[in-house]
Amino acid sequence: MSRAFVFPGQGAQTIGMGRDLAEACPAARAVFDEVDEALGEKLSALIWEGEQDALTLTENAQPALMATSLAAIRALEADGFSVSDAAFVAGHSLGEYSALAAAGAISVADTARLLRTRGRAMQEAVPVGVGAMAAILGLDFDAVAKVAAEAAQGQVCQAANDNDPGQVVVSGHKEAVERAIELAKEAGARRAVLLPVSAPFHCALMEPAARVMEQALAGVEIKAPVVPLVANVRAEAVRDPDEIRALLVAQVTGSVRWRESVLWMAAQGVDEIWEVGAGKALCGMIRRIDRAIACKAVGGPADISGLIG
Repeated sequence: MSRAFVFPGQGAQTIGMGRDLAEACPAARAVFDEVDEALGEKLSALIWEGEQDALTLTENAQPALMATSLAAIRALEADGFSVSDAAFVAGHSLGEYSALAAAGAISVADTARLLRTRGRAMQEAVPVGVGAMAAILGLDFDAVAKVAAEAAQGQVCQAANDNDPGQVVVSGHKEAVERAIELAKEAGARRAVLLPVSAPFHCALMEPAARVMEQALAGVEIKAPVVPLVANVRAEAVRDPDEIRALLVAQVTGSVRWRESVLWMAAQGVDEIWEVGAGKALCGMIRRIDRAIACKAVGGPADISGLIG
């Protein structure tokens, strides 16, 4: 059995996530304390008792999801499971930072601060209402890339997330994304809808945020992860710290090549993937990408008990 650990991205956040882990496992609780200290605020109080609207703000959701994923990792470690036993780690967008923290490449405190910076920079890169993202269902990546190119008409419109064989997300100027929705429907898409996001992630409009992250990452120590990271923009494994630093910058404007990443891991012999943290969205994608891969969502104490049993 060759296993990979993967970590969810934005959209999985819910009030109360990770609380049962913190109550059941002191090592998991310590992660939330460390993140609170690194940010100089009680993010844990927002995660467990706050308002969903506040948690969904990009600058809060990103470190909150990482904290929940790392709490789950610490709980797994307390029960004898280790990241070092995995073949690879990977994460969807911000989940890539969770993966690197789990694999010891970046400290939890530095990861929390980087994600707070990343969230703010991505939000501030484009004025609200200027950009948009849309999910295109029922067309493959090449078909959506063609639609996006046709819809651009001098504006930005890119295939941003290649999630699975039938789900691709486009990102860019709002008018261009709306044109892409209509063109996708004409091209045979089963569904094409605007997403409730606050900014157009993973496209050229995020260039100001990429520059902010380049500066932020330059001041942070990155070690070689204990197991290789399958990087979003490469869809293959990397381990060199300088390369990882450059790819984290490129990731801000680049496509999340999730479908290819899963297929690449499968080609290396991975036949089991654990989604660590909030939600089960990645397991759904993985099943649609390759049904031969067994996928388990590990988000709470009961999930971990099930693994032991």
